[in-house]
Amino acid sequence: MLPTSLPPLSKGSHATHCKRCLSGLPASQVDIDPAKLALSFYCLGSLDVSGELEKKTRDWEREHWREWIWGQQTCGHYGTGFRASSYMTAKHSTEEHSGYDNPQIIMTYTALLSLSILRDNFSRLDRKGLLKFLRSCQNVDGSFSSEPLGGDSDLRTTFCAFAISTMLDDWSGMDVASALQFIRSCRTYEGGYGQSPFGEALGGTTYCALASLRLATKQLDPLTIQDRQKTVRWLVQNQASDGGFSGRTNKDADACYCFWCGASLHVLDAGDLVDKTAMTSFIASCQFKYGGIAKIPGEHPDPYHTYLSLAAAALLPPDSSDGTSWALCPLDPLLNAAYQTSLWARAHIPAHKVDDDDALGDASI
Repeated sequence: MLPTSLPPLSKGSHATHCKRCLSGLPASQVDIDPAKLALSFYCLGSLDVSGELEKKTRDWEREHWREWIWGQQTCGHYGTGFRASSYMTAKHSTEEHSGYDNPQIIMTYTALLSLSILRDNFSRLDRKGLLKFLRSCQNVDGSFSSEPLGGDSDLRTTFCAFAISTMLDDWSGMDVASALQFIRSCRTYEGGYGQSPFGEALGGTTYCALASLRLATKQLDPLTIQDRQKTVRWLVQNQASDGGFSGRTNKDADACYCFWCGASLHVLDAGDLVDKTAMTSFIASCQFKYGGIAKIPGEHPDPYHTYLSLAAAALLPPDSSDGTSWALCPLDPLLNAAYQTSLWARAHIPAHKVDDDDALGDASI
C-alpha cells in the first residue's frame, strides 16, 4: 500500500552523498572505479538537477573537477574523445598513442555534459578529432561501438553518438540513415527496444532508441500511430503496484527505470499516463537515511540510481501540494541533463558558437 502523504526529498543529503563519491568511493562501489568519468557525471548531475551545486561546492572544487575531466581527453589514430580515467595509462609511457588509452563513446558523452554542468566554454575541445572518433566507432550495421574497432555495440552507445552529434550541431560524424535503420532493427514485438536486434525489450534501451529517433528527426514523428500506441502500452504496463517501474516484463521495480521508462513516455508525449505521486513515493522509499538513493528500498545507495531518480522526479514531478522539497530543476529528456545545462551545451560546444572568454564564461544563457 502506498503512503497517504509523500515523504520529503532529502536533496541536501543526496548532494552530500554525491559530493563524497567525487572524492572517493565506498567499499561497496569500488568495482565501478574504471568508469570514473561516468560516475562523475552522475554525481555532478545530481548536484545540478537538485539545485545544490553552488550551495555544496566551492569555486576551487569546480575548477579542479574541470581540469581533471580535461585531463581525460585523449587523441589517437582514430580521433579524439574522453577516456574513463587514467587508471589504465602508464604514468611514464613513451608511446604517443597507447592502445590502452583510447577514447570511449559513453565517457565522451558524459564528459561533455559534465563540463557543461561546470559551465566550461569548451575552448580546449578537439571538435574535428571528435567527429573522426565518431566515424571510427560506427559499424557496418549502423550501430556504434564503445571504442574504435571494438567494445560494446548496442543502443546505449548509439544513443551517445546521437547525443554527441546534437551537442556538436554537426552530424557529419555518422551515417544517420544507417544508424536509424539499426535502431529500427532493435524494436521488439512488445513495442520496446532491445539492446541489439532480437534482444529482449528493456526500459533503458527503449529510452535510448526513442531519444535518438527524436534527436535525429527533430519535429518529425519517426513512429507510426500503431507503433507509438504499442510502445506506450508496454511502458505503462511496466509501472508496478508499488509505483516504481520495472525494466523488463515481469521483473521487479528498480528506481533507475523510473527515469528510463518515465522519460520514454515523456518523449512520446504520454507523460500524463504516469502515476507521478506513486512513482515519487517509490523513489522516496529508496532514499538512504544518510544520503543517496538506492535501486530498491533497503539497498545501499549509489550515484547512478541517485541521479536517475532525481532526473525522473524532475521530469515527472508530483503534484505541487506534495511539498516544496520535491521541486527540482527542469530536465531536458533528450540529452538527460538539467535544461539550463542542455542549453549551455548546445550553445558552447558547436564550433561556430565558441565563446573566447575565460573558461567559466557567463553562467546566464
